[in-house]
Amino acid sequence: MLETSARLLRLLSLLQTPREWPGAELAERLDVDVRTVRRDVDKLRALGYPVHAARGVAGYRLGAGTRLPPLLLDDDEAVAVAVGMRTAASGGVAGIEEASLRALTKLETVLPSRLRHRVDGLHAVTVTIPPGAAAVDPDVLMAVAAAARAHEQLRFDYRGQDGGETLRRTEPHRLVHGGRRWYLLAWDLDRGGWRTFRVDRLRPRIPTGPRFVPRELPADLPGHVGRGITTRAYRYRARVTLHVPIEVAADRIAPTVGTLDAIDERSCTLHAGSNSLDELALYVGLFGFPFDVHEPPELVAHVRELAERLAAATDRR
Repeated sequence: MLETSARLLRLLSLLQTPREWPGAELAERLDVDVRTVRRDVDKLRALGYPVHAARGVAGYRLGAGTRLPPLLLDDDEAVAVAVGMRTAASGGVAGIEEASLRALTKLETVLPSRLRHRVDGLHAVTVTIPPGAAAVDPDVLMAVAAAARAHEQLRFDYRGQDGGETLRRTEPHRLVHGGRRWYLLAWDLDRGGWRTFRVDRLRPRIPTGPRFVPRELPADLPGHVGRGITTRAYRYRARVTLHVPIEVAADRIAPTVGTLDAIDERSCTLHAGSNSLDELALYVGLFGFPFDVHEPPELVAHVRELAERLAAATDRR
């Protein structure tokens, strides 16, 4: 039988698994009787852990309390949290860098040496490039996440690419992190369709609206969001065939810049958007891949004209 302190830690570790534990199963895991489990649960409650008893059965689960109690992490979880805190400290969400460093300092103080070496080894060979994008206000991020989790309509003022603001009424469903920016996938109530919004451009209006029944998400959720980010938001929407395998193209084209669809083993389709034909033409041309431009017609004509100008520049020599 475990000593009382060790048994309490073991019990807490079990309860932190998101499930309901029958008292008899806990007793079996801890090698004690059910009465001892009840006493240990009372001790955890006295220490501030909100252990709830299920009605009708002798079951227990760990719920939310009025303050944050200490958490038990296994080795992999501790390393993951430490790496995540270091990543958060580098920016991306405004105002959490200092808090991330404080949390990281507390965690690394108690990390066993074997885990500290793993974290330090990764950190020693890692260089973080600043995101170079507008940081997201953590209060905005949390407000959007809370509305999506509670299935509550969300109204917000949204700043478009032209700088103008509009009031949007939405049913928020998912937050998507694209590496550099945060995006909200929501059903636009006024436009009657799925829309993707940059979180750093929106200001939620409080309180949130009535609850809604979640809709069926687009079948290809990453592709749908990717097209919303890279194509639909722009004046010109390009469709280009790249004569290289999709794996080769994916090494050069970030999913937040363009989306790829395989045609066969030797070619793929690129979908990308821009408000500038010059930007699209140069972007595709500088990959070094053989390619065919299909649409829009303005881009086809622009690439042809650009090719003639470049050819003329070499002919004059």
